[in-house]
Amino acid sequence: MLFIASGAVLLVITYLLVTSSTSNFVSIQTTSTNPQPTGEIRPDRFSRLPRRLDDRARELRDQAVRQHEAQMHDQLVQSGIALAIMAVISIVLGWVVAGRVLRPLRTMTSSIRQISAHNVHERLAVGGPPDELKDLAESVDGLLGRLETALDSHKRFVSNAAHELRTPLTLEHALLEESLIDRHATLESFRSNFERLLAISKQQGCLLESLLTLSSSERGVERSEPLNLSEITDRVLLTFRPEIDRRGLGVEATIEPAPIAGDSALVERLVANLLDNATNYNVPGGRVEILTGITAGRAVVAVANTGPDIPPEQVDRLFEPFQRLRRTAGDGHHGLGLSIVRAIANAHGATLTAHTRPDGGLLVEAAFPLRAHRPGRHGSRNPVRATAAREDGSFLVRFPEEHEAGARTSR
Repeated sequence: MLFIASGAVLLVITYLLVTSSTSNFVSIQTTSTNPQPTGEIRPDRFSRLPRRLDDRARELRDQAVRQHEAQMHDQLVQSGIALAIMAVISIVLGWVVAGRVLRPLRTMTSSIRQISAHNVHERLAVGGPPDELKDLAESVDGLLGRLETALDSHKRFVSNAAHELRTPLTLEHALLEESLIDRHATLESFRSNFERLLAISKQQGCLLESLLTLSSSERGVERSEPLNLSEITDRVLLTFRPEIDRRGLGVEATIEPAPIAGDSALVERLVANLLDNATNYNVPGGRVEILTGITAGRAVVAVANTGPDIPPEQVDRLFEPFQRLRRTAGDGHHGLGLSIVRAIANAHGATLTAHTRPDGGLLVEAAFPLRAHRPGRHGSRNPVRATAAREDGSFLVRFPEEHEAGARTSR
């Protein structure tokens, strides 16, 4: 249809151009003894011709007009026939070319329809020159690869979660069965079994709460509000003080303002999980170091501890769900803490990095996008500073000279 329309427009333009270029001229030739050269004479100059040529010129003009109309009619008919023939040819050629062009798309569509969760590992693997169709096929293959990774991760997560829940359920069943079949059970034995059941139930509740937090954080941030990492860290650190003192750990905290935007509950859970990991997996008499501040235009919260040696190649594994390295499932932890930290950081667009320390332990840093804010009339009261990690994994904080004395550092 596009070819027929453009062909018809082209014929109309050609017809109008030919008509306008030949309708104003008449060709005549004299019969005198001194022949004059043939030329083109405009109709408005007929009045200047001799009397004897006037009638002849009129006849020639009428004949030329009739001849021109006949020629234009023949041209219009022949052009219409040519357009009809080319329309048929164009339809056939268009059908063939479109079929060849769309054949790879049909092949890709058929292959994609056959891919499901059972064969998501298959790829289109379209060959040929690098063109738009190959780019589309490679994009689909990349999407399938990401889906395969997500499905594998989901399967592992479900399997690990089922295993984590099955263990305490089996233990609960054994304790209840023991209480029922023991004919000589005493009040103390019942009380002991019930206390163990309560402890197991509490662990299951913590596991379910962790799973819900992980699921909600992976969906992204539903509400965002102005926050400050320093205030959140102060609040979380206050709740962890009794446990830190009970374990005999030292605390080195450098708390400086770090404004961000996000979900306060999730960010507080991130800081709490980092402190919980640094506190529970520490060595006797060790220390916990925590820092908040602004580094390279990002709001940073970093937590380091002195703990057992961790192989560098195992660091990434710590952020996978239900990974405990050398820890056991009965220690009251489910291996979800750092995976929740990673999910919350991703939901807030934060960059999460972790490094092992030469003397043992782990340094984890979450760098959030800095919340844009307008300084007051006197400018910001927060000193500009730079933070870095020493080779031993502890923190090094540099302040301008005029602010060093006023820096708030608690130990």
